This record gives sequence, structure tokens and C-alpha cells, in this order.
Amino acid sequence: MIVLPDGSLIFPWQLGVWKFAAGQIDHWTSRVWKAGAEQLGRVPFIENSMVTEWYDLWLSAVLPVRPPPARERLAGSLIGQCLGDALGFVVEGHSREVCQEYVEEVLLTEKAGTIGRSSHKFGQYTDDSQLARELMESYIACRGFDPGDYSRRIAALFSEHRVVGRGRASTEAAARLARGVHWTRSGVPAPYAGNGAAMRAAPIGWMFSRSDIDLVRAARDQARITHTDPRAVAGSVAIAGAVALAVRAVPWTLKADRFIERLARWVRPIEPSFAAEIERLDSLRHREPDDAVWSVSRAGQRPGDAETAGRWPAAEGTISPFVVSSVLWSLYSFLRSPNDYMGAICIAISGGGDADTTAAMTGAISGAYLGLSAIPRPLAERLEDCGTWNYDDLLALADSFYGVVAST
Repeated sequence: MIVLPDGSLIFPWQLGVWKFAAGQIDHWTSRVWKAGAEQLGRVPFIENSMVTEWYDLWLSAVLPVRPPPARERLAGSLIGQCLGDALGFVVEGHSREVCQEYVEEVLLTEKAGTIGRSSHKFGQYTDDSQLARELMESYIACRGFDPGDYSRRIAALFSEHRVVGRGRASTEAAARLARGVHWTRSGVPAPYAGNGAAMRAAPIGWMFSRSDIDLVRAARDQARITHTDPRAVAGSVAIAGAVALAVRAVPWTLKADRFIERLARWVRPIEPSFAAEIERLDSLRHREPDDAVWSVSRAGQRPGDAETAGRWPAAEGTISPFVVSSVLWSLYSFLRSPNDYMGAICIAISGGGDADTTAAMTGAISGAYLGLSAIPRPLAERLEDCGTWNYDDLLALADSFYGVVAST
């Protein structure tokens, strides 16, 4: 038998039925997708009430503990992002060796949460999560995604100097927005391809988890506010899509190959080379992190990308703010440890470099997949943003956001 994290037990025969049932429904859903694609000339989103009812029926029949409800998984995604961000912020910008030492001697011991960053005590999260939070607030206020409103919130966050760890592209775009430039023209152009749009994209996966077309459109639009390079836009779609797929999946039964295939399918029309790198994850996820990081750190870089990579050239095997490598590393970290939130976060941070962003993106996906209960509460309860927006405030935001998402 297997002991689950909450102490309950699951026996081998139950696990077999569970996996069989999940496989049958996933197979049935895939057949409907294929049939729809043949008849309509496109791939529709299939998640109707009948499928949901089937899931509920077999889950209640075979699982000793039911997967967390959507409300808890949404809270898990937000808290998961903020905590990953806070844990990675401690060593953000450091070499892979320093970050690995931090993982081994702090995060994997009872010292986790004892170290902060300069004037910030542990629990402070950065612009990655601040901007995702602003996106959620905008959605609540407008009862839908309004890029104009969100762009004004981005401008205010920067102009009021509330940003922690600001990135170059977002700073420049925010300045343009503050001068009155329309959001469709404010983004930094290619070849700058940082991860600033991808790092805040997780809430899009929740807003449009029922519609692939709307998800891709919204992820593209929110990215364009600060970044216009197709790779940066594709990174936004990849992270939003990963969260949506995590939400749709039954925890502990992830079909990694199908997860990867669908992400690549959404990204391909925007940036084919990025989609090809995502497809490589199907083999890369089987390699150990110390080996995989060298391949990921080099992924997708072109001669003109040195400015985006900054002080972490790919040759050093460290994950830079370049969007392709950082998004791939976040996806790899989740796929390498899908059933263990802290395990995935430790992998993300061990890649070094832009550790707060990779851990934030990884945490958003893992939290959406596993739910709030999978995240260590003693650490999560210390989250804050310069004395505001603490753990309870974030949970209240997630609850309000869920209410709007469920009603629209």
C-alpha cells in the first residue's frame, strides 16, 4: 500500500483502477477532440458537464481522498507562485553552484525560511507575483480580462515604486504607458525576449481554462503590453496553458506526453522554434537536473539574445531571464516532480540565475495541479509584500477571483 501526504492509504488495486479510469476518460476525450477537429477544421475545447460528471462519479468510487476542488487549486496556484517566488528571491541572480548549495543546505533542511534577501525578510515575493496579483485584481474589477485596465495597473505599480526586482522590459513599457502610450504599442520590441510576460501569465490559465482559443488570445494580449518578441509572447501562452492543463488534469495521473503535445500545439503558430523546444521536454524530462540544465540553458538562443541573457551566458549552464530557457526549465521542474510541490521548487531554484522567476512559474503550475494543501503552510503563512498582501490577503484574493471566474 501507499501512504498519501495526508496519512490516508491507497492500495495497489485502487491505484490500478484509478489510472485505468483516468486513461479511459482521457482516451475518450482525445477521440472527441480528434473528431471535432476533422469536422470543424480546428481543435475545439472539450470539457462539458457530462465529462465533469463522469470524473466525479469514478473519483468518488475509487479514490480514498478526492482531488482538491477547483477553489483550493486556484488558491494553490497563487500561493504556489508567491512562495516559489519568495524562496527563489533569496538567491536570485546567483550561480547554479550557489543555488544548489542553498537547496541542499537550507530548503531540504529545517532551515527553510530562515534567510531573507538584503533588507527584505523571508516571505517577500517579487514583481513576478506582484504583476500576477494585479492581473487577478483587474479581472475581478472588470469581471473579465481587460488589457487596458491591466496596463494601467502595471503603470501605477511601477510609477508608485511598489515593484520589487523590476525587469528592464516591463520598466520601459510601464514608462511608456505612464506617458499615455496605448497598450498595443507599449511593449519592448524584438530581439529583447525576456520572461517578464510569462512570469505573470498564470492567472490567464484560470480565466480561460474552458476555452483554448480565448486562453491563447488573452495570453498574447497580456504579453504585448510589455513584450512584443514572438518568443516572449509564446512564453506567456506556454505558462498560461500549463496552468490550464494542470487545472484540467486529475492529480497524480498526469499524462506528461499529452501535456507537452498540447502546449507545443498552442505555441507553434506564434513561434515554431519555441514549440520544437517544448516538444524536446518529452525526452528531456527523463534526464537528471544536473544534466538537463545544460541543454535547457542553451535552448533557443540566437546571437542577438546576449542582452536578454545578461550575465548568465548559456555556456555556464545557468538559467537566465531569457524566456525560452526559463520557461522550459519551469516546465521541466514541474514535469520532473509533478506530485511534490517542494520537490519541483527545489529543481527550479537549483538551475540558478533567475531563480525567483523559474520557481514562481513552477509553483503556479504545481499549485494548480496539487492544490493548496500540498504547499508547506508554515512557509506560506510568512508571505508578504513590503508589509502588505500577506497570506490571508492572497487567499481572499484567490477566493474573490474564483467567484468571478466561476460566474463568467
